[in-house]
Amino acid sequence: MDLRLVIPGASADKILVRIKRYFSNEKAFPSRRAFLFVRIEYHIFVVMQIEELYKIYLKHPSVQTDTRLLKKDDIFFALKGPNFNGNQFAKQALDSGASYVVVDEDPGFADARLIKVGDTLEALQQLALYHRKQFQIPFIAITGSNGKTTTKELVHAVLSTTYVTYTTQGNLNNHIGIPLTILRIGLDAEFAVIEMGANHQKEIEGYCKIARPTHGIITNVGKAHLEGFGGIEGVKKGKGELYDFLRAEDGTAFVMWDYDYLRDMSKGINRIVTYGTADASVTGIANKSEPFLEIKMTSGLDIPVFQTRLVGSYNLPNVLAAATVGKYFKVDKEKIKSALVQYEPTNSRSQLIEKNGNRIILDAYNANPSSMKLAVENFSKQQGEKVLFLGAMKELGDESRSEHKNLVDMIGKFDWSDVVLVGPEFEGLNQGYRHFTSAKDALEWLKSNPVKNSMVLIKGSRSIRMETLLDAFS
Repeated sequence: MDLRLVIPGASADKILVRIKRYFSNEKAFPSRRAFLFVRIEYHIFVVMQIEELYKIYLKHPSVQTDTRLLKKDDIFFALKGPNFNGNQFAKQALDSGASYVVVDEDPGFADARLIKVGDTLEALQQLALYHRKQFQIPFIAITGSNGKTTTKELVHAVLSTTYVTYTTQGNLNNHIGIPLTILRIGLDAEFAVIEMGANHQKEIEGYCKIARPTHGIITNVGKAHLEGFGGIEGVKKGKGELYDFLRAEDGTAFVMWDYDYLRDMSKGINRIVTYGTADASVTGIANKSEPFLEIKMTSGLDIPVFQTRLVGSYNLPNVLAAATVGKYFKVDKEKIKSALVQYEPTNSRSQLIEKNGNRIILDAYNANPSSMKLAVENFSKQQGEKVLFLGAMKELGDESRSEHKNLVDMIGKFDWSDVVLVGPEFEGLNQGYRHFTSAKDALEWLKSNPVKNSMVLIKGSRSIRMETLLDAFS
């Protein structure tokens, strides 16, 4: 990786030739591969080790990739994408108070605070890896088709009662978010909880190389991102890359023992800690699920029945996972219970909202056939008038049509006061249900036809923006 520091200077060409000749000589410098070659434009070249970049980071331990969120003394990494080029904002970042700006294109001006690299994303990931290697603490990676964010939040809540714990913020669970998450871990950390999202194979494998988890949880494997994974077996293989890393690195897996496929996938991992509804180290059952999930622990953790602020029995495995992690790391049982009772979901994930006599379950952050089935089945058990607002499920590839038909067929098995389907994927499948191409159109209809004194489920893929329907309930 080439690191290039841009500062004013003089007579660079001869210096460059001498440096290249020197570092090409194995006898003179046998460990030259450990260095990052740094070109200093405007005529000066130097050599910098990755440790030197890390020293800069330690002096300015806040990294940002969005100038709109930039704070004074942040290091700004100018990332590029299909529709943006961060290099074009280098000067703006410096003017806004950035301590340094990392670019991979000529920004068109000289400044001692510019660090030029071959690839800014690669530089960000390598810096995160270097930071990760400074810690000898548990790093818990969490992935899965459904429930990974809720599980991450619950695990963090439990561990934070006893330890200094850092975790993924928001949806920073991809190739950019994971390095940023790691770089936000303070040197006082005792635990780190890292969420890993993926929509194709080899993603989790790559994230594990940066985060190097010591422990891991796969919440489940379902019909999510089928287009990118190439079918359900591809999902298993992709999510299973976390188990592969733990298996190779002598890690520990927390496994939902009710799921036979997770039992099979986890074979060969030296340390497996199990949880579930039976035959596991920690077990519990759902006493009831409406309006909130109430849980009775049946073995492994001696705490009385408690009620969470989570909606739906499908959240039981997420709660059990967090309880098991807490017990494993010797968190006091009363602190475990307190954390699970007090946790309240946000960001459109199984939120229970009361508006104008309606009780609304807002679960519009994401949707796939597996999570949609669980949500609808759970909602059908609610008492009173029930209204469904369901948005389309994205990234299903060739299976999109059949999966949306399956969803419509399943809806027909229950009694509803009204059903509203949103998205072009439902075209021709509505079987008499209301159908709108967009959430905006559905919102206009809902404003003219308000729902009153009902239970309401709002769910759909993030891009459908089903949460906008809340405006009609104000």
